[in-house]
Amino acid sequence: MRKWILSLGVVSITALAACAANTDDEQGLFYDSGNTINVQNRGELYNENDNYTTQQNAEEFGFVRHQKSPIMGDTVTYDNMYLINREKAADAISKMSVTLPNVTDCSTLVTDEEVLIAYRTKATDDQSRFEVADQVKKTAMSVVPRWYHVYVTDDPQLLRDVENLSNMDADMRNANAAIEKTIELMLERSPQGRNMSDGENPNGEMINEMTDRTDRFQTQTKMKSPDGSWRGSNIIR
Repeated sequence: MRKWILSLGVVSITALAACAANTDDEQGLFYDSGNTINVQNRGELYNENDNYTTQQNAEEFGFVRHQKSPIMGDTVTYDNMYLINREKAADAISKMSVTLPNVTDCSTLVTDEEVLIAYRTKATDDQSRFEVADQVKKTAMSVVPRWYHVYVTDDPQLLRDVENLSNMDADMRNANAAIEKTIELMLERSPQGRNMSDGENPNGEMINEMTDRTDRFQTQTKMKSPDGSWRGSNIIR
């Protein structure tokens, strides 16, 4: 009987000690990691397949604080600096775009500075096509960093062109030329939606900047077909 009571006491003390340690851990909201002070780590951050925790994380704020090292010559490591995952960005853009009312199919290519989106739409008249283009473009803009330029097309023939570009990379010869040519065709054949702001064209380029493809295309083609009707991206409504 005494042994049983003694064993019970040992177990109780161990449990209390564990609880105390747990409390101490929870009280430390921040922990030091080199020059970074991070919000308390949680296991679910590393479990992408847990739907419940993924949804829970989507409702939380992200916060990280960096401080300079007091040690002379000690620099911040750049090994874990933020880099955009282009494949995941393309997946997110395509996935969100097909949830739009008039989009049935969407292919997205993300490079280091451009997003090319080819989609199928139920819209047939000019106004509806313009509105769908604006929605798809803004969907992409909400995913990628703000320096990106976004180009869209509802021309079925360009779906394959965008897909073919996915087999290339930035180091391949003629990759930039192929991308430029595809963008020109997208601007020529499809609406691009509204200007992003007073100083930006529909694709997110600063008006009159060196990379303002829309402005160059407008100058070269005067943005009108032989029959006098508007074509391309700069249909402003």
